This record gives sequence, C-alpha cells and structure tokens, in this order.
Amino acid sequence: MPKISAVIITYNEELFIEKCLASIVGITDEIIVVDSFSTDATEEICKKFNVKFVQHKFEGYRDQKNFALSLATYKNILALDADEALSDKLRESILAVKDNWEYDGYYFNRRNLFCGKWIKHSEWYPNRQLRLFRSDKGQFGKLNIHEKFIMSNGQSVGLLEGDLIHSSCETPQEHIEELNKYALIAAEEYYNAGRKASLFTPYIHYIWGFIRSYIIKGGFLDGYDGFLICSLYAKATFNKYKRLRYFIKNNTTN
Repeated sequence: MPKISAVIITYNEELFIEKCLASIVGITDEIIVVDSFSTDATEEICKKFNVKFVQHKFEGYRDQKNFALSLATYKNILALDADEALSDKLRESILAVKDNWEYDGYYFNRRNLFCGKWIKHSEWYPNRQLRLFRSDKGQFGKLNIHEKFIMSNGQSVGLLEGDLIHSSCETPQEHIEELNKYALIAAEEYYNAGRKASLFTPYIHYIWGFIRSYIIKGGFLDGYDGFLICSLYAKATFNKYKRLRYFIKNNTTN
C-alpha cells in the first residue's frame, strides 16, 4: 500500500487547523506543516497531531508549497490549505486510492462555506482542485497566488467522490479584505511577468467576470449570496487590472 505525505502551509490558522488535521488522521502517513511564524496557537494545535512542524519565511504561496513538497518523505502527496478539511466520503475515496493507486493525480470537488452558508454554484462549486498527486509528476506553478499543482504533459488524472470542505470566511467584509489582498499580489505577479493592460482591460474583465460567474456558472441560483459573491469576484478582477495599470504607468510595484 503506497504511503502519503500531507503538506499544509500556515500562518495564524488557529480557527481552522485543528479541523483540517483531524480530517486526515488515519489517511496520511506523515503530516508536514510549513508555518510562516504564526503568532497565535497554530503551533500548539499542530503539535497535538504529531506533525513535522517547520517554520519558514513566507516567499509566496507557490514557493512556500514547493518548499513543503521538498520536505516530504513520500512521493504521494495530499496538499491542503489550513482552512480545508476532508468530508467523510472523500476520506473513504482516498483510502480506496491507497489500495489501488491508478492515476498520477486526483481532483477533488471543493465545497465552499460563505458566511455560514453553502454555495452550490458560480465559480465556487464544484471548484475542482488537484490535491492528491505524485510529487515527481509536476510542481506548484503559475502565479504565486491561487497556485496550482501543474502536472507534466502526459500524466493521468482522475476525480474522487466526496467534497473538500473549505471554510471561506465569516463575514462579507473579511472576504472583501481577502480579495483585495489577492488582487494586489496578482497584479504584482502580472506586472513582473510582463502582462499588459489597456484603459479598457479592467472594465472588460469586470463585465465578463460577472457574466461568467453569475449567469454562465449559475451563481444566480444561490440567491442573494450568489449575487454578492459574483459581484465581489468581478470587482476584485477589476481591481487587479486597475492596479496592474498603475504599476505599468509608474514602472514599479512599490
């Protein structure tokens, strides 16, 4: 039976990390937590689960996760965020995979909890994530935010039954602050990568982002919460490209 290393990066995750770790007990054979010098009870909670706890300066989400991969003993990796947890059905699916590892990587459907309510449509569900994979078949790539494990060409992937549970935020304001932070980081990444943006680019992405998530992806089916989420998503996309234009105009990200 193949063994699995779980890798998680943290920073002040005391509200979520215990649920995350409890959900993978009995599934993984090693748990590695790479922490960016948390000032809350994250470390104390992690050590109750006999994890390998390593503190490392935060260098971006992508690079931090690749560093965590480098510490793993086993090639089979379960990569989670600290505010995520396995559902019972997903636990069963992963245990079944350990008996018959068929693919190089496996996607999970991620179900998001927004201010205490489950979101069933838009960009938020099924919101598939590649979280179980062989580390020698790719690496975390793309932007240093919303990073993804990128499989090498020709590698096989499957989809497991069960949901990955994501506790998104407690209040709309918390979500807005998170989106603004990510928009700034993404704009810096785009600028450093040489991306261009015209005067109309922010508006085009704003309109298309709302249409895609609210209408095409069915966000309207989640009622007011769906409208709010899709509106905030579109506004964050607008802010990202508006900030990119600012960096281009001033030739700096400082």
